[in-house]
Amino acid sequence: MPRPATSRTGPRPRPAPARVAPPETTRAPPPIAEPSPEPDGRRRVVVESPTPRVDGDASFPAKRTLGDRVIVEADVFADGHDLVACRLLFRPRGAGEWREAPMQALGNDRFRGTLVPDALGRWEVEVEGWVDAFGSWRRDLAKRDAAAQASEADLEIGAALVVAAAKRAPPRERRALEGLAADLGRGGLAGRVALALDPELERLVARHPDLELATRHRGTPLEVDPSAARFSTWYEMFPRSASSEPGRHGTLRDVVERLDHVAGMGFDVLYLPPIHPIGTSHRKGRNNATRAAPGDVGSPWAIGGAAGGHDAIDPALGTRADFRALVAAAGERGIAIALDLAFQCSPDHPWIRQHPEWFRHRPDGTIQHAENPPKKYEDIVPFDFECEQWRQLWAALAGVVEHWIGEGVKIFRVDNPHTKAFPFWEWMIAEVRARHPEVFFLAEAFTRPKVMYRLAKVGFSQSYNYFPWRTTKRELTGYLTELTRPPVADFFRANLWVNTPDILTEQLQHGGRAAFVQRLVLAATLGASYGIYGPPFELMEAEPREPGGEEYLDSEKYQLRTWDLEGRPSLAELIARVNRIRRENPALQHDRGLAFHPVDNDALLCFSKVAPSGDSTILVVVNLDPAHPHGGWVDLDLAALGPALHGPKEDPASGDTSRPPVPNARAARPFQLHELLTDARLLWQGARNYVALDPRVVPAAIFRLRRRVRSEVDFDYYL
Repeated sequence: MPRPATSRTGPRPRPAPARVAPPETTRAPPPIAEPSPEPDGRRRVVVESPTPRVDGDASFPAKRTLGDRVIVEADVFADGHDLVACRLLFRPRGAGEWREAPMQALGNDRFRGTLVPDALGRWEVEVEGWVDAFGSWRRDLAKRDAAAQASEADLEIGAALVVAAAKRAPPRERRALEGLAADLGRGGLAGRVALALDPELERLVARHPDLELATRHRGTPLEVDPSAARFSTWYEMFPRSASSEPGRHGTLRDVVERLDHVAGMGFDVLYLPPIHPIGTSHRKGRNNATRAAPGDVGSPWAIGGAAGGHDAIDPALGTRADFRALVAAAGERGIAIALDLAFQCSPDHPWIRQHPEWFRHRPDGTIQHAENPPKKYEDIVPFDFECEQWRQLWAALAGVVEHWIGEGVKIFRVDNPHTKAFPFWEWMIAEVRARHPEVFFLAEAFTRPKVMYRLAKVGFSQSYNYFPWRTTKRELTGYLTELTRPPVADFFRANLWVNTPDILTEQLQHGGRAAFVQRLVLAATLGASYGIYGPPFELMEAEPREPGGEEYLDSEKYQLRTWDLEGRPSLAELIARVNRIRRENPALQHDRGLAFHPVDNDALLCFSKVAPSGDSTILVVVNLDPAHPHGGWVDLDLAALGPALHGPKEDPASGDTSRPPVPNARAARPFQLHELLTDARLLWQGARNYVALDPRVVPAAIFRLRRRVRSEVDFDYYL
């Protein structure tokens, strides 16, 4: 009887060998090629994730202003356990010599360095890292010495590193390093180890690092603007309404007469809507009527007529000499003239005849007027940025800017830039600022967030934004937090306008004087730059053209107005006080020091601003309800208030810096607040304090925190 196959005990037969391909089809692997000389594979240091950074690469510059302290960080590390060192390299674009600054370790392979740009325009920034051979050797020697393992060989290695540093040093330090290297080779071992671990030797060697295998990483370039791009206070007025005589067309000379009034309120930028000739074809009438009545002056944004185009001045306003006189007179009062840059034409503009190819045509051959359905702007013709002659169009528009720079204009408020091509703005602004770095541009871009941000990236130094419609605590806190922190703050500067000729918000229409004061204080303290559409805001004009709309009734956009600045109730005195507070307190001249503090009442908004230097702290509380008094408990984040209040990060008595921070005992004592709108003095104590605001009196409080100083007789007083 045959046995089952499973009972077999002998070795199993081997499987047949796998079939091998014929020799003619086999291929030997290619030889490993030597690494190419570039990049050098011996460069072991990695430099990555630098900040500031716009869009994760170096396509667009980060924005700063002249004299800002710019903090640059990067991750710098290498394989293994060697220490690394790094430095910051920077220079104005086109300069030959690099400047440098050390970078300090923050922990977790992160390093930080600072630079202070001292010239306007574009700056190049790089981070360079290398293996710190001497620092690594010194660290390891200290460990060996602690374990009684230091040897002659260790000191010979260190001496060689010092000799190598000497060869990189200038003559004076070279001799010192050569002497120290010799000392490392003679005498007792303990003394030589002590010399090797001397911090002074480490500092001397560190001044002459071995950079042969250093890694350099191109950081984000910087665009350095004039300080007015960071901190400025804008007043808008129509020159044609500057006359004090009802019915008379105002002139540029009338604007000169108004300069003392504008300067007296503390404004340093006077923005003028277009001052060019206005077309007559399809001219708009009062309150945007589609047909103009005899004597109607039309919209200043319908640019161009028989008297010229974008480089001309409306004869009704005056002459080129009058404009130059205005610029000079304003400058004597510390006011810069900002001119509207509206790249569009009336149907009567000379370019319509000279360059019809720059405009879009309908099938019937007529030129397409501007529209935003269902809105129509028959008096305006847009440029066609997709036309075949776009290069000539670009050059002509840049020529307009150059013309007005020649007339003394350094600031341009750009009308609706989001309706023109991004590549044009990027090219034009770069071209202009390369020749005139003191010039900057404000984008009137009430548009989608990504479009608004793109305009900032391609070159606009400031921008309009959604502030007019942010009214609740949640809206204001969320939006201003977004605008004043990276990544947005690295490229976008908000100019907070409370109103414009196009925007009379519902809150201003119905909130009365308290709403105007509330929005003024919010704009002037939340933002380093803010603006008002002057006489209507100053005189609290609040009547819309139609219910539910945001257009002013009898708007200056379409007719002459005469403003009685002395005989009507006015906010001029309060505006002057607020602007004086801004000038006297550096904390309000920057956006990055903003912090919000909790209040147990949603009608109250509390925030602070601290100057980068730390020597100026402002605390603001605003009642967001213009109709009712409100009170609530404020919980201050004392650490966010800067050196004025917060204490050390560790308990100095314990000497243990590893312990968590303890509350600052002195911060629990009373501290003084000077309320700058009413000149009142208050004492608060600790983080939790009560505040109440009645909008019938004043809906806001602006506190300056006073720094406490201890005297020799052991009592507190305030600076």
